[in-house]
Amino acid sequence: MKLLQKSGLFLAAAMMTIACGGPSDTVETTDAQDVAAGSGSTLAVDAASSKINWTGYKPAGKHWGFIPVTEGEVMVEGESLTGARFVFDITALKIEDMEESNENYGKLWGHLQSDDFFDAANYPQAVFELTSVEPFSAGSIEDKEEFETDYTPASDSELAADNPTHWISGNLTMRGTTKNIKFPARVSVADGAVKAKAGFNIDRTAWGLAYGDESSAVDKAKDQFIYNTVSVEFDINAN
Repeated sequence: MKLLQKSGLFLAAAMMTIACGGPSDTVETTDAQDVAAGSGSTLAVDAASSKINWTGYKPAGKHWGFIPVTEGEVMVEGESLTGARFVFDITALKIEDMEESNENYGKLWGHLQSDDFFDAANYPQAVFELTSVEPFSAGSIEDKEEFETDYTPASDSELAADNPTHWISGNLTMRGTTKNIKFPARVSVADGAVKAKAGFNIDRTAWGLAYGDESSAVDKAKDQFIYNTVSVEFDINAN
């Protein structure tokens, strides 16, 4: 298991609002955008039932776990989302593919918290703020081509929630860097509650989590790299 533990992951996360714009079929990361102002009623995120899962990969294996949502709110007008903000506690990150009593758990957890990855001492939180929402149109989702190994990262089309309803865009801030991420999600607003599910990939190096960057691997067959792709899945509930 060694420095398979270096799968520096993140996270990270997600949410919503209804806005205009044409549908797209590409999960993407771009520069930060203006945050949606929000209007209508404000619903509090249920931290106990909301979860952000992550999976990180290298050719010899993978690690997975979750990062808790510590606080958040969703703004709703009628049955439309108009704003959202979520805070994640990097220092409370959990690893679920091994027991906490395993000495490798502590080594991996400490490495993820270090300057090689999240630099949690200086940046203990990650924040997601909604920027826009577009209707999701039927069709396939573009998948990134990955270097093939026994543990090639799951594709965006594999991770996507069943029957997505919207393309969600939002600013994700980690390690002092803010990027806009866009991904498909299944979102419902009914009876004073919001439920959202999504799954997608991010490139960790866009936020400066560059340890073991696969682009610097001279010979990928020698397993001297960590995939830059990290899979993120969320299940968010607000009431």
